[in-house]
Amino acid sequence: MTDRKLIALDIDGTVLHEDGTLPDAALEQVHRLRDAGHEVMLATGRSVAMTLPVLDRLDITPAYVVASNGAILLKRDPDAPTGYRRHHVETFDPTAVLTSIRPHLTHANYAVEDETGVYRYTGWFPDGALGAVSHEVPFEQLCREPATRVVVISPGHAMEEFLAAVELMGLHQVSYNVGWTAWLDIAPDGVNKSTALERVRDALGIAGEHVVTVGDGRNDIEMLGWAVAHGGRGIAMGQAPAEVVAAASEVTARDTEDGLAQALATV
Repeated sequence: MTDRKLIALDIDGTVLHEDGTLPDAALEQVHRLRDAGHEVMLATGRSVAMTLPVLDRLDITPAYVVASNGAILLKRDPDAPTGYRRHHVETFDPTAVLTSIRPHLTHANYAVEDETGVYRYTGWFPDGALGAVSHEVPFEQLCREPATRVVVISPGHAMEEFLAAVELMGLHQVSYNVGWTAWLDIAPDGVNKSTALERVRDALGIAGEHVVTVGDGRNDIEMLGWAVAHGGRGIAMGQAPAEVVAAASEVTARDTEDGLAQALATV
């Protein structure tokens, strides 16, 4: 079909509510678009292990899945144990980042994710926040292997303080995004959801004007802007921060008001 669309959806705050519920109205729209032959996929900051169960809940098997904020691109492989294999992985040496951040956020908690989705961490993280497999280690051991991402959380900081500290760090060699709470995701330089999605768009041969992205977080800014720059649609959820809305071409209702279903109904 010449008008086949690539529809990339963020998970948390977009597909799923904060409490993990999946609205029926959104599921119906996802299935309508899937059944019409469009490519409906996920583009998330979640690890692979935390992403694949959402595919099952949505009952979709897209050709590609973007995980870890673009550092990991999965490709459909029915012969793989999970149905997907790692197609493209971006890593970096986390040493410089970790040693430069620590003096600014002395009471923060730190984790690094490797390309297999295993986390090593020091400090405290909420249950389930780091995916299926994580190991507590001394801070120095976080720097031992290449990482697909560094995660920093600092629950004691107000968001404004946290953002101010991030600005002071001068993270020029990596790409970073701050989540809805005091949570910092640091990816390899120049890597984000949009860089992985461009690989997908090119591989599937879908025209730029047929791209639709939907998200609500600061880690969706590049993805939304990428869609707009290609002549497609970048749709921000109603609860998105102002800088996320600024990157989008349109805004839908909040996630708790069936914003995703309303947006997808227009595709």
